[in-house]
This record gives sequence, structure tokens and C-alpha cells, in this order.
Amino acid sequence: MESALYTHGGSLPSIGKRYRGIEYIERSKTRNLVELLTKATLTSPEKLPSIGSSIQFSEIKNLLDNETAIIEWYIFNDCFRAFIITRDNDKPAIWHSSQQDLNALIDWTNEYLIDYYNPQDQQYKAQWQNQLEERLKKLSKILHIEEILYQIPKCYRLIFIPHLYLHLFPLHAFPVKESYLIDLFPKGVSYAPSCQLLQQVQLRQNLDFKSLFAIQNPTQNLYEGDLGAVAAIKKQFIEHQILKQDQAKKSAILCINENPHNVTLHEKLLKANCVFFFCHGYFNPNYPENSALLLKDCFVSSESVKVDYKHYIPVPGDEDIAVDLTKCLTLADIITHFKLENCRLVTLSACETGLTDFTSTSDEYIGLPSGFLLAGSTNVVSSLWTVNATATALLMIKFYEELKEKSNIVLALNRAQRWLKNTNVKEFQDWVSKSSLSIVCQIEINRYFYNYENTSTKPFESPFYWAAFCNIGKGV
Repeated sequence: MESALYTHGGSLPSIGKRYRGIEYIERSKTRNLVELLTKATLTSPEKLPSIGSSIQFSEIKNLLDNETAIIEWYIFNDCFRAFIITRDNDKPAIWHSSQQDLNALIDWTNEYLIDYYNPQDQQYKAQWQNQLEERLKKLSKILHIEEILYQIPKCYRLIFIPHLYLHLFPLHAFPVKESYLIDLFPKGVSYAPSCQLLQQVQLRQNLDFKSLFAIQNPTQNLYEGDLGAVAAIKKQFIEHQILKQDQAKKSAILCINENPHNVTLHEKLLKANCVFFFCHGYFNPNYPENSALLLKDCFVSSESVKVDYKHYIPVPGDEDIAVDLTKCLTLADIITHFKLENCRLVTLSACETGLTDFTSTSDEYIGLPSGFLLAGSTNVVSSLWTVNATATALLMIKFYEELKEKSNIVLALNRAQRWLKNTNVKEFQDWVSKSSLSIVCQIEINRYFYNYENTSTKPFESPFYWAAFCNIGKGV
């Protein structure tokens, strides 16, 4: 075999080396993350994990209950490894790839990204979308996911901790035999940037879910683009503050005076248990600290500014418009100024909000989700690609309905994703008619289904529609 799990025999490393391996990986991830964020945002190191801090294997085991497993990947120069950690094992099982596996992974990733960022297909990403499921099948084989999952009982909850460009892919949507990975683990599949950040968020006891702070449709091409999702979701909260359209400006959320130490956050944001952004997202691979949520007044004439990729970005397909990042809510803003100690969940219902710095050769997980976790939130739900508006509206409404019933974030999201994947047109039409959506929004959503002659068709069965969103953090 080219790849095999270390279980016993001549290739088995000593227990000490196994411990040191996972502890080294955690130190490396944390050190690079903190160094990059401290440099990029000029934030106080006290807000971040200590540089060079470590977590012991015994502490990692204590993060897990008796029915949860961590799968943590690490990509080396000549191979990649998966560390499988459960509470009842005194050592991690280690899956070791071959050089050929690594070469295949690199080739697969390059093909995926070339298709996704194809400048000739930026609006619809048709080629990337049509090949997504087959590509995920191929990636599943490259990672030998079935061999790895064989070590874990199906009654367990899974926590994935990817590495480098593995953060970009929906591992929960891997095709496995005749179903998807998410279907095999009914206790949920979630993600974490590292064991150390998972340890931090598990210490937070943000269990209240009474108040909502939301940004809704801040840009003209999104006016009412949520199809009534935010209006339906807010009914589940005792208190809610919605900044909509012209109100949804950076200055309304975050007021920074000339003195950089004089920063004022919106009062309701400070107290919110749930923060919801329905807006466009942008990931900046060259300057990840400038990855941003696009708010009102972000768009300016490209003639009036010097367009550079650090402070301004062009709008694909419209050379006359640019995005002024000083008017956007950037990752640097979130890490440096946000205080979300009361926040249990941040939902980024936007495009590309979960992407990370895949161009870097260091180990950091740097993106908008990590920013919100470091700012104090316990969980972040974010997207890995440009999402479909109708599918996203339905998914978000169902997600919050499930969350109200189950009070478990990862289970609620996974159940909502399976519902979106498995429901046919007739079942959607019946659900919409009984939903809390307004009559106008019901009519608008039903228009989407008029195009299907066969009402038994499952319109959102492809992973493109349901797999973009993932939960990062504590999970509850």
C-alpha cells in the first residue's frame, strides 16, 4: 500500500514522538497565526494566543467527549498526514500519505482554483460548478478519506482541523459510497482552525440566544435579495437590531475617531448573542487582513481612486466601479476593535466569507471566521464560494428553525443542509406556504420553482447549493 494508518508493527513511531508531532503542529499553527495577525492588524498580543504557546496532547483529549473525534491534517514538503484523536485512545492514530498522494493533492488544488478563479467565467462559474461533485469524489480518494473514517464509529461527532489549502474545501460534502460524509455522522460535522482555538472557544459559556444584531442588504444589488430570510429569522429573537440598506454602513457599526484608541462599537452589537450578516463578502489572497464584508458606500467610481489591491479592489465584470476597503468591515477591523463576549453565533450569509490565505506557505488560518472567533464569538458559520441566493435564503431560514428546536449549532446546520439537499420541488412549495415568510417573499421564492416541470425533482441536490456553509468553532 502507498498509504497506511499507523496501528502496530515495524513502522509504528514511539508514543512520545506521536505526542510531540501533534504538539509541534499546534505550536507551529498558533505561532504563525499570531505573528501574522499582530503584524497585519497592530492589535494587542493579549487578544491572541501567546506566541509559541503550546497545548499538550492530554489537553487536546480533554476537548472531546466520549463520542467526538478530531481529524487534523498537516501538509509537509513530501507528504501529508492525518491525526485521528479520540478521548479513549492514549495516542493519536496517524495516517501517512505517499509523495504521490501529495503530488495528486497539489495538482487537484491547482485545477480547482484555476477553474474557480477563471476570469472568463466569474459571473456563473459554470465549469467549476458542474465539476464540483466529481472533483470532490477525486479529492476524497486522494485523501483516502474512507480509510481514515474506518477508524471512527459512525455514532461520533467529527471535528475537522484542515491545514493550508484544505481549509478551502467542503470536507463534510465528500461522497462516501452511496451518500455523503455529512449523512454518515448524524451527531454533526464541524470545523476548527486549531486545537488551541478550539480550546479557547470551548471555555466560553455563551449559551443565551435572545438578541440579534443583523446587517441586511447593504448594497443596491442585494436590496431584498435575502428573499425575506432576515425578516423570518428575527421573529425568533426577543430583541433585535437590523441595520438595513442605507443604514448598513461601517460608521454605524464601528466609529473610529482620529485617536486610534477612541473606538465606539454599536451598543446592540456589544450585547448581541447572534450576529447575522446578509451581504457580499470579499477574500483578499494578497492582503488577507483586508478581506472584508462589503457594506453601504463601499462602491466608488474607479476613475476617482487609484485602484490597488491593498486599499481598493476592482469589481469583476464592471471596470467602472471599485470597492473602497476603508468603507468595508475588514478582518483587521474585526480583530482589532470588535468585542463579542456575549456572542454565541456569527452567521456570514455572504459569498466567500470562509476563504483563507491559500497562497501562503506558513501554517496560519487567516480569514474572516478566525477574526470573529478571536473577537470573542463562540461559533461562526461562513461560506466557501459564491452562493446561490434562493438556496441560501432557504438554508438560512431552515437553519434558524432547527437551531430554535435543537439549540445545537452544528446539528442545526447539518440538518438544514440535508433538508436542502433531499427536498423536492413539491415539498419546497408546501414548506414555503406554511413558513413565516411574507406573502410577497413566498411568491418570489415560488417563482424559482416554476421552472421545474417535474415536481419530484430535487433542485438543490448538488453540493454547490448546500455544501458551501460550514460551522467553525464550539458547535453548540
